[in-house]
Amino acid sequence: MTTLDGRRVYTRGDLMAEHGLGRSTLEKWYRERASNGHPEPAGTVGSQLAWDAGEWDRWYAARRSHDVPSGLVTRDELAARHGVSRHRLKQLWAERAANGHPDVAHRAGKAMYWDEAAWTAWYRSLEARPAEEGPDDLVTLAEAARILGLAQTSVTVYAKRPPAGWPEPARVEPLGGGRVRRLYRRRDVLAYGARAKG
Repeated sequence: MTTLDGRRVYTRGDLMAEHGLGRSTLEKWYRERASNGHPEPAGTVGSQLAWDAGEWDRWYAARRSHDVPSGLVTRDELAARHGVSRHRLKQLWAERAANGHPDVAHRAGKAMYWDEAAWTAWYRSLEARPAEEGPDDLVTLAEAARILGLAQTSVTVYAKRPPAGWPEPARVEPLGGGRVRRLYRRRDVLAYGARAKG
């Protein structure tokens, strides 16, 4: 928490981290404060402008009520309402091709909003699925890392520079922008792990 003269304030860095907003969006809103009512800075923290947290939150809530259709929620709101960590929500979103996570219903700058009713129904069905994992299930590279007990960052290079014995993907799905998602059979990943330990 950033404070200035004993009161809670936000720097742009705080706002980016807390609300998922982009720096360019925040700068644009500040430049246009004469027309949009953006609060004036309360002062500076180091070399950064800082805004009174309560005042900024009230302004942002009012802005959102005009900009964001009702029934839509942010990742932070989903975390608070469903008792799910922000990290887990990011993970579920990253694995959306495999788990059917609902798409974003609205974007405002870099902030993403989901239809709360659709997300809640999806999440309840996800929790109700049996945890049984079949050997022929397809897993992403990130899931393969978890199965093997490796850091996700350590396996990201496997797609382009696989270690000896690393399995070929069972399926490759195109994503946009020339990227692809490689899916591996769980049994192949487990077999690789057994060979690597032996």
